[in-house]
Amino acid sequence: MLQDLHGLAVSTQSAQTAAAIDRFIQESLIYGSAAEAAIQQAIVADPTCAMANAYAANYYLCQENAIDRQRALSYLRVAQQHKSSATEREQLYIDATSAWADGQIDRAIAGHEAIVDQFPQDLLAVQQGQYHYFYQGNTAKLLEIAEQALAANPEHPDLLGMVAFGLEQCHQLQQAEWIGRQATALKRQNPWAHHAVAHVLETQERIEEGITWMLAVSDTWEACNSMLYTHNWWHVALFYLKQGAIDEVLGLYEDRVWGRAQHHSPKDQVGAISLLLRLELQGVNVDRQWIELASWLQSRIHEHALPFQDLHYVYALTRSNRPQQAYEMLVSMVAHAHGLDILQRRRWLEIAVPAARAMIAHALGNWQEAIQLFKPVLPSLWQLGGSHTQRYLFKQIYLDALHHSEHQPARNFVPQLQSA
Repeated sequence: MLQDLHGLAVSTQSAQTAAAIDRFIQESLIYGSAAEAAIQQAIVADPTCAMANAYAANYYLCQENAIDRQRALSYLRVAQQHKSSATEREQLYIDATSAWADGQIDRAIAGHEAIVDQFPQDLLAVQQGQYHYFYQGNTAKLLEIAEQALAANPEHPDLLGMVAFGLEQCHQLQQAEWIGRQATALKRQNPWAHHAVAHVLETQERIEEGITWMLAVSDTWEACNSMLYTHNWWHVALFYLKQGAIDEVLGLYEDRVWGRAQHHSPKDQVGAISLLLRLELQGVNVDRQWIELASWLQSRIHEHALPFQDLHYVYALTRSNRPQQAYEMLVSMVAHAHGLDILQRRRWLEIAVPAARAMIAHALGNWQEAIQLFKPVLPSLWQLGGSHTQRYLFKQIYLDALHHSEHQPARNFVPQLQSA
């Protein structure tokens, strides 16, 4: 039995598979663009390697779209078939990935927590645990799972980047910045640490410092996957937006955000939507960009991978003159929710659906309706995930509706959907 780069056993006799798994781990920890190719090479060298197939399943589930979900399930089936020959750690990872595929996020999280407890060198388990906590809005546990692995990896720059982001999300800004900078000093190609420090500087309104910090390390993002590449440039755009440098923001949207996005990728789409929305709140006409972007959203209407994503999609559909498709998505969200367990159902029906209706109302200029729908759910939106910076957009939309409410009455486009 061979070992991975962290000294953990891997159930394969193929040196090529073990080496490819190492490359996959390295790429995944830095959100590298070569992660998919690496795990595919691992499977080609040993198609029966349970862990390689589990890693592939997890990778495709992280794409949060229906097509990649089907790809994930095919790899997961192979991992499950060969689970009996896997190590205890690998079996925990397969079980956690299986739970995620079944929509049992609490079980998935428990699996990653168990791995980190017993095998704290497994930084992919830390990263995946943070991912799930992020989209559940549980910032305390997002930080805790990273800190849990610190004793075994006290100076690992990738783990320090995860800790820094967790600290920032828990409002421990000074420590988050210090650790994020330390992580970058240990390894300059550390885009997640760059991202964590950017969050701190944005929160503290240190705009010039934020631009300087991000531009100084931006060359290292060329090796990132499109999600983090576009997201880090999105943060740069937010700094310029706070300066009122609209031409710079539009240029970044065209060249670095939507211009370098994988246009079919949900996370890339959400980043582009949120930047357009922020520009529009500043009075910038982005009608052309809405129409161009929305042409990629047809497959999202009945997908419902994450409620956080759906809030962005309904807005973009409405602003691109497709309100009936936005309405269709609302109805589909309700139908989707009724097929979930009770906790997830409440999350969708009591928070996501009213918020989506509010987003549509605002996009149509129905200010009073947007206010009435948003006000009761704003305090609960953290449960849908996203960072503080990402979720602040919803408050901005609510405040914008308040600002306009004296000048235009509601037109009541948005239907009264059943929430239970």
